[in-house]
Amino acid sequence: MKRSSVIVSEGLPFILIAGVLALLFAFLCSTVPAIFFFVVMLFVTWFFRNPERQAPDENAYAVSPADGKVIKIEEVSIAEPVRGKFKKMSIFMNVFNVHVNRIPCSGVIKMIRYKKGRFFSANLDKASSLNEQNAVLIETDRGKQIMTVQIAGLIARRIVCWISEGMRVGRGERFGLIRFGSRLDVYLPTEARILVKVGDKVRAGETPIGDLL
Repeated sequence: MKRSSVIVSEGLPFILIAGVLALLFAFLCSTVPAIFFFVVMLFVTWFFRNPERQAPDENAYAVSPADGKVIKIEEVSIAEPVRGKFKKMSIFMNVFNVHVNRIPCSGVIKMIRYKKGRFFSANLDKASSLNEQNAVLIETDRGKQIMTVQIAGLIARRIVCWISEGMRVGRGERFGLIRFGSRLDVYLPTEARILVKVGDKVRAGETPIGDLL
């Protein structure tokens, strides 16, 4: 699956609207609004950037699925969308982070579950259970289950997922994005060795977050 354009296509309508408004106000000699929408166009273009990334050589590592800051690490038991015990890591993405999400480890997509919800600030604990979200369950060739959950935030109200159930995916491959500030939760097997700590900055597709052993 190729999603290697410099700017993701989902951002083009926003860029176009801001650019048209900037040109319109410039034509009407309204300098301040023209400058404002030109700056908005530049910011939105930068927000939807889609840089290349290189995953580490060690295949046993799960890499971060998102750019951002690790805000919580805990062991949890969940009943849905899959039942079991996991080590859960929450990564908060602010509006300045790259928002393209990447596959943490190679395997097969066993399940995708979208759930409507609220739009609390993504850095709050209740966002994990109450906000709009999209869960992606991956099974590795060794039978380990890893789940990523895209969670919409206070501003973000549109989750994009480019993959489908049954697909084979590679570690570091792009699989979706969340627009304008959000959060991503990662569920690793309980035996995984966590390689980051709360407060660490991580990069999607590059930063090792867990050794699957």
